Amino acid sequence: MDMQQLHENCYCFHGPVNIGYVHQKSEGLLIDAGIDKSTMKKVIRQLEEKQLPVTHLFITHAHADHYGGAAYLQEKYEVFTIAPELEEAILRNPILEPIYLFSGNDPLPELRNKFLEGLPIRIDKVIREGNYTIGNFTFQTYLLPGHSYGQLAILINEILYAGDSYFSEEQLHKHKIPFLTDAFQLLESLQKLKKLDCIGAIPGHGIYEKDFHHTVQLNMDYHEGLLVWLENQIANEANGMSHEQIVSEMCSEYEIQAKQLSQWLLFRTAVTGYITALIRQGKITHEIQNNIWKFITKEKA
Repeated sequence: MDMQQLHENCYCFHGPVNIGYVHQKSEGLLIDAGIDKSTMKKVIRQLEEKQLPVTHLFITHAHADHYGGAAYLQEKYEVFTIAPELEEAILRNPILEPIYLFSGNDPLPELRNKFLEGLPIRIDKVIREGNYTIGNFTFQTYLLPGHSYGQLAILINEILYAGDSYFSEEQLHKHKIPFLTDAFQLLESLQKLKKLDCIGAIPGHGIYEKDFHHTVQLNMDYHEGLLVWLENQIANEANGMSHEQIVSEMCSEYEIQAKQLSQWLLFRTAVTGYITALIRQGKITHEIQNNIWKFITKEKA
């Protein structure tokens, strides 16, 4: 992971999952912590080589690829750890992610892996959207749900560390059906991002851009395209579509082959997030037919 300077004392460690870093006087703030101990070791080594401090940690949201290295960091340094409301409960109890992906049931052993469940960490301060001064750091946070329940982006020294509120265009096409919990809220968050004023932004997956609003619009267009496809599929079925049918057909349409249960559950969650967006938009309705959850266009209901 290469350490890149974005603006004055704002940096990022660019990799599969970006990690932000801000240096302010005698303090250093990491933004997210990567997926595991190995990733965090690389970050710490570069900071130590440059004699840069690590005193604070901010986690944007509780997905294991963004906090998996935090437990090691807390062992290595006495870091003051900050997290969003609700997300902090998962960070302290990481089994909650495989539980919610598994529809509330006790997760099977195969779901308890580092990609879905990081090591638990201590949270020193829980925050919401707003303006904060913590130590030497003054920053503003923005609540951007949709990808995760209480995700917060952080704007500090004119740089926006956006977490997974949007993806690079490359990442959108790589994942085909990007992970989300609520496409309706995600589109609202993207609209919010388009109005933010800063000198540049970096997502959790992708590159730093000064003109990031274009990429945010690409995200909106991509999600809208998936919603249009889904609405048309449901409209073409006179008797509606079952939940399992939609998951299967949408994954097939976008050439997704989820061979492991953990992968399939992630896609199922995302597809459900698009279904519920259409319900929230008033475009489809739902009902239970013969103990099957089915979705129907409003005109046919």
